[in-house]
Amino acid sequence: MDDPRVPDACTLPTAEQPVRIAEFGDLFAAGLRRVDRAGPTHLVLAFDPSRVAADTVRDLAARESLCCSFFTFTVTEPPGELVLDVVVPQARVPVLDGLAAMARRGA
Repeated sequence: MDDPRVPDACTLPTAEQPVRIAEFGDLFAAGLRRVDRAGPTHLVLAFDPSRVAADTVRDLAARESLCCSFFTFTVTEPPGELVLDVVVPQARVPVLDGLAAMARRGA
C-alpha cells in the first residue's frame, strides 16, 4: 500500500518506508521545539540538544538524502539549539508540506 507521505521519487524499498516514517516521528517526539516555514521550499526544525543528539539528526538526514535526493538537509548547532534546515525544489513542496505537518503533530 502506498503511503501518501512518501514521494514517488523515493527509492527506499516499500517495506522500509514505514520504518523511516517512524524514525522521523520518533525524532520529532523526542525533542522537537519548533517548526518554522522559512519559505515555500524551506522548513526549519529546531530540536532541544539535551534530548536529541546531533549525530542522530545527521544520520537520519543522510540516509533520507540517499533515497530522496531532492532533499537538501543542513544541520547547525546555534547556542542552545540543534537546527535541521530542509530545502526542496519547487516541484517537491507537497512532500515538504507533509513533513511539516508530521513535525507539527509530533512537536
